[in-house]
Amino acid sequence: MLNLKSTQFMKNKFAYLSSLILAIVFLAGMNSCKDDPTALTLQTLVAGDIDMNGAVAPTTVPTNPTIVASFSTDVDATTATTTSITLTRDYDKATVATTVTVAGNKITIVPIEALASGALFKLNFAGTIKSTEGELLTALERNFTTIGKFAPSGLIAYWNFEGDAKDQIGTFNGTSLSVNYNASHSTAAGKAATFNGTTSIIEIPNGDKLMNPDFTLSFWVKAETQDKGHFVMGLGAFYGFQFEIAGDFTNCKLAGAYSYQGGGDTAIFTDNWWNGDGKNKDNGGWQGWTLNKDMTGSGGIPSLLKDKWAHVVCTFSSSTRVATIYMNGEAVKAQDYNLWPATDKWVKVNGMKYGGKAPDVVNELAFGFIQSRAGTMWDTEPWGGYGIPGANHFKGQLDDVRIFNTCITAAEVDLMYKSEKL
Repeated sequence: MLNLKSTQFMKNKFAYLSSLILAIVFLAGMNSCKDDPTALTLQTLVAGDIDMNGAVAPTTVPTNPTIVASFSTDVDATTATTTSITLTRDYDKATVATTVTVAGNKITIVPIEALASGALFKLNFAGTIKSTEGELLTALERNFTTIGKFAPSGLIAYWNFEGDAKDQIGTFNGTSLSVNYNASHSTAAGKAATFNGTTSIIEIPNGDKLMNPDFTLSFWVKAETQDKGHFVMGLGAFYGFQFEIAGDFTNCKLAGAYSYQGGGDTAIFTDNWWNGDGKNKDNGGWQGWTLNKDMTGSGGIPSLLKDKWAHVVCTFSSSTRVATIYMNGEAVKAQDYNLWPATDKWVKVNGMKYGGKAPDVVNELAFGFIQSRAGTMWDTEPWGGYGIPGANHFKGQLDDVRIFNTCITAAEVDLMYKSEKL
């Protein structure tokens, strides 16, 4: 028979063993938690209030989005960089420059420049991204499309003429005189600015700020028959840039001012002129003309421009020194200034540059004429004075004028035309 001391000893031993077992179980549980850190998974992906992580890819993401990705646990900032998180344009596979910042479990991605509108993008998170606990993310991709019709990045001004002359993306708002706003080339295009051929004009202040070394001008135009030429638009005439259509519609041109290496503040001026006769540097044309689309067997340039809508794009690349005109998505004229005579300043051009000098030349961009009313150059010329009804005032319609500080590509021109023509 056990005595009381033995019984108490057994009880104490059992209590001790029970406590030891509980401690071991607790420590095992603690070690188990340490061995199983939280998996790193994407919880939400948004641009403002737009869900970018749903079953259907969004199609209304703004062109200047702030994209925020939230994860299941904190992210190791050293692993979440512009190398492991990339944004790619689908149409040309180009990587878009972004900034990437990490705060706890959130990663914020912001494009450095506005994205192309109406374009598909792919956002990739690499499998090298880690949580602060060392867990790797399973690589993932999310797609989205930016809002609107297609237009490349680099846009600095856009006038859609929906009843006014406001710049839709910036501060280049215009004032109009004798301009009406009527139906454009398609229902989707809405309204267009209509010019009467004698007094209609829209004037945009600070137009010199629209000229940059790399340059693109894009617009829709419908020039109507009249017994004179059409100054569709102009910034200080050719001391800035101007687009002109001949009265018989047999040619058109972009005249522009350019800077050149070694020229200081001097700007030189020339035309990128398309006559449609098919002659280029290889068959009797000027030595710098690399392209001059032959229109002689298809009705000539009037078949594209006379009393009908056309999409026109004019570009200049400061790196290649090539100026190009596109018509309805197709390159029709190109000139390479590297091929000019070796002693000519043109082999040294390095970009578009405003060269106007007040008071004769004023830095206002004019739609409907070669210069604004404040400019006095050519005031007495029968073709060049705004106050002269017989001068080359534009008669017709103009819509969706865009200016870029980049030289957009042929693929981008084609996409823009196809996006807008319907």
